[in-house]
Amino acid sequence: MPPGLDALRHIVVLMLENRSFDHMLGCLKTKHPQVDGLNGTEAIPDSTGAMVPIQQLAEFRGQLLPDPHHDFASVDYQIFNGDTSPTRTPTMDGFIRIYQKQQQPDVPSSHHVAFTFSEDGANNLPVLQTLATEFAVFNRWFASIPGPTLCNRAFAHYGSSFNNVGMNVFYIPSRFKSIYERLTAAGRTSKLFYYDATSSSLEVVNLLQNEQVMFGTFQNFLDACDANQLPDYSFIEPNYKDHADSNGAMLLATDQHPDNDVRAGEDFIATIYNRIRNNANLWPNTLLLIVYDEHGGLYDHVPTPTLDKSRVDPEFVAQPDATQTGQPFYFDRLGVRVPAMLISPWVQGGSAIPDEFEHASIPATVTERFIPNFDNRQRSIREATANTFLQYLTLDTMRTDCPDFD
Repeated sequence: MPPGLDALRHIVVLMLENRSFDHMLGCLKTKHPQVDGLNGTEAIPDSTGAMVPIQQLAEFRGQLLPDPHHDFASVDYQIFNGDTSPTRTPTMDGFIRIYQKQQQPDVPSSHHVAFTFSEDGANNLPVLQTLATEFAVFNRWFASIPGPTLCNRAFAHYGSSFNNVGMNVFYIPSRFKSIYERLTAAGRTSKLFYYDATSSSLEVVNLLQNEQVMFGTFQNFLDACDANQLPDYSFIEPNYKDHADSNGAMLLATDQHPDNDVRAGEDFIATIYNRIRNNANLWPNTLLLIVYDEHGGLYDHVPTPTLDKSRVDPEFVAQPDATQTGQPFYFDRLGVRVPAMLISPWVQGGSAIPDEFEHASIPATVTERFIPNFDNRQRSIREATANTFLQYLTLDTMRTDCPDFD
C-alpha cells in the first residue's frame, strides 16, 4: 500500500456553490497546459447570432444579475443550444442565448455568463488557482445531473437524487442510506459541518431525521482540527448568506454563489486548508477535496458525458412534468463540468486527473476507504460504479513544498 494511503485517517470534503470549471480555472491552461481549460479561441453565439469570444472579464461580485437560471430545463438548453431532436449532441453553445431569452434582455450584459476569471491581473483567484496547480486538479469532474443544487448535493450524500431533478425539498424513502448513516452503522465517525445556525444547512430535511449527531458547526470543525479529533469523514458547507454574528459583526457569505463575493469564499477555502496544513499531526493523514455542486448557469466548453447503461439505475426516472422539457430524464447523462481539486502532501504537485468523476464519487470513495466490505445492494448502481480517487495518493515521500496562505 502506498505510504500516503496507509497514513490516511481523515477525508474532508468542502462543497461550494454554482461555478463552472472554465469560469474559475479555465484561464490556467496558458501557463499550465495539463489543465483542460481555455485556449483563447472559444466563442459561443448570443441572441443576435453574433459569436461572442470567451473573455477573462469576470468580476468578484455583482456582475451576474440576475442569478443565471440552472434548473433542469435551462441547463438542457445551455448544453444543447435548444436542440430537442432525438439525435442531438451537446454543443455547449446555449449559455448566453438562454440567459438573454429568460432573464437578461440587455445583449451585452447577457454575455457575462461566458466571462471567466484570469490567472494574472486584478480578477484572479490566488487561493483556488494555487491549490489547483500545486496539487491535483480534476479535468473531468461533472455535476451528477444537469440541474440545480439540491439534487446534485444528494448525490454527494447518497449516491442518488431518487428521481429528483429540481429544488424541491424532499425526504428520501429508500433502501439507500446516506454515507453518514453507513459509517455510523459500521462504527466509524462522520459529521456534516454547516456554518452556523443562521446560515443553516441545505441538507437538514433529508439528513436530520433524528440524527443530530451527524451535524456540527464550522467552529466545531475548526476546534476538532486543533484537538486532532476530526471524524473519519467530514463534509463542510459554507456560509450561504451575509449575516451578523451574535456580537453584531458582519459575516460574509463564503459559498461563492454568483450573488456573493468570490473573495470571501477564497478566504474560507484558505482557512480550511491552513487549519489542516499547519497541524503537523493532521496534515500527513488528511485528504481534502474541494468541489462545487453545479455550474450555476456559467459557461464551460467540455461537452457533458452520456453514461454507459451499466451505470444507470433503472428505477429512477424523472417525468416530463419534473424536467419541464417535454421529455423524461433517465439519469443517463451528467451535468456541466465543475472545479474540483485533490489536496494532500501525498498528491503529486502540478498534476491533472483525466478520468471522469461526479458527486457519486464522494460516497464511493469514503465507503471504499472506511467500509471496504460494504454491500453494494445497499447503494445505487451509480455510486457503486463511480470512479474513486484514493489512488492519487501516489508519492513515496510526503511533500514539504506545499503552499501556505496568509
